[in-house]
Amino acid sequence: MATIDGARIPEDTEMTPIPPPPAKHDEDQYLVSFIHPIDPANPRDWPRSRKLIVTDVLSATGFCRIMVSTIIAPALPTIKAELHMSSTEAAMALSIYLLATAFGPLFIGSLSEIYGRKTILHASNAWFLLWNLLCGFAKTKELLIAARFLAGFGASSIFALAGGVLGEVWRPEERGKSLRLYLLIQLLGAAVGPIVGGIMSARTTWRWMFWSTSIFQAVMLVVEICTFHETYPPVILRKRAERLRRSTGDPNYRTPYDRPKDCKSVVITVTRTLTRPLRLLAFHPIIQVTSVIQACSFGILYIVFTSFATLWTEEYNQPTELSGLHYIACAAGEVAGTQIGGPLMDMLYHRMRERAPNGVPRPESRLLLTFPGWLLIGIGLLVYGWAAQYHVHWAAIDAAVFVYMFGAQIADMPMQAYVMDVYSEHTSSALAANQFLASLTGFLFPLFAPAMYKALGYGWGNTVLALGGLFIALPAPGLLWMFGERLRRRAGESH
Repeated sequence: MATIDGARIPEDTEMTPIPPPPAKHDEDQYLVSFIHPIDPANPRDWPRSRKLIVTDVLSATGFCRIMVSTIIAPALPTIKAELHMSSTEAAMALSIYLLATAFGPLFIGSLSEIYGRKTILHASNAWFLLWNLLCGFAKTKELLIAARFLAGFGASSIFALAGGVLGEVWRPEERGKSLRLYLLIQLLGAAVGPIVGGIMSARTTWRWMFWSTSIFQAVMLVVEICTFHETYPPVILRKRAERLRRSTGDPNYRTPYDRPKDCKSVVITVTRTLTRPLRLLAFHPIIQVTSVIQACSFGILYIVFTSFATLWTEEYNQPTELSGLHYIACAAGEVAGTQIGGPLMDMLYHRMRERAPNGVPRPESRLLLTFPGWLLIGIGLLVYGWAAQYHVHWAAIDAAVFVYMFGAQIADMPMQAYVMDVYSEHTSSALAANQFLASLTGFLFPLFAPAMYKALGYGWGNTVLALGGLFIALPAPGLLWMFGERLRRRAGESH
């Protein structure tokens, strides 16, 4: 057990938020912590300009990663013919990228809690750049599929790191603002990908889809190296303690996060860190419930993304270039959802803080916005499905998709903020656990979507999605609202 001012701190606390490191006292002159009330090295005390730069770098990086996941969709028939692929192999070339994002965060998020966010972000971005560039030179279907998987592994760093970085830089009352800024650019990637892909597919070789995004990623890597600063408090304080030990020659300087040298071996510590996301998913009901909700949302989202272009080309007989423009409705709904949902989250947080006896609202108060969000999801899916079934004018379908995307952001942002609030010490590991199931459903659901729509049509197919989503996602936040505090207390006592 480590101690801070006489208080015992568990060695591997999964649920307990990182306590603000206390100021240095006379009785413990070797304790290295952030200076209170303001320390320029503390990410939450940074100037607003630096916070915005870090957030924008993450957002632009996420934009590129998500765009790459969908950009080849319009070119799949061309790639299939050129590389002699079957229909299943062509679908695999698209979706295996998303499968990699299920496994990447399990390692990347955990490693960032050992080596810091900055080092892991740079390394994973360079990895993604290498394999995405190689996709453009692939001459065989095997190389393309393998390179897509490895590129997706590196791309998954944004899912693992973004939540942790935002939680370290912005304060809880700014959670909505931080997510709004972060998601503003990033979410455009899923819609811009098919639009750009459709234009490139019609006017140039599909290989430029990978080469152009690699050029963009190379520029982002240079910008990121020059502007991104370390945000993980234990790493920042560890480096400060190391500087003090070197400059004074005194080996006694330590941080509140250091553990006694004899309490655990390095191997055990690293092993526990790397397995933390899976342990959270296996043993923490809060992570299990939020993961199921996120998985349901992500799976439906990728069914819509992968089938939307097919609707316009096969049912409405529109050309590929024109079909991609309908994704503007998707992007508009997501952007509107983040820009309205963010302020609503912060307003709700302030309201709940005023009512809280100690001025700190329950994390479960974040979940209130998920209920209207999922109702909008259901309405959007139903209108979209039946309008497509009867070939209603395209504007009605685009409007329904806008409502669906808007509701998806209203529902998903509070869920992510809730996990960030509850698991503030291990945010990256907790979000990696959530992303594992979400990426699996995003990979698997589109595989059965064509057969579902062929058998049921768009009307009943979307009805099944809407009712299934509402059946799973509406009761789950209610359970967390009623039992979340008890589950958090039990999990904290177990460590």
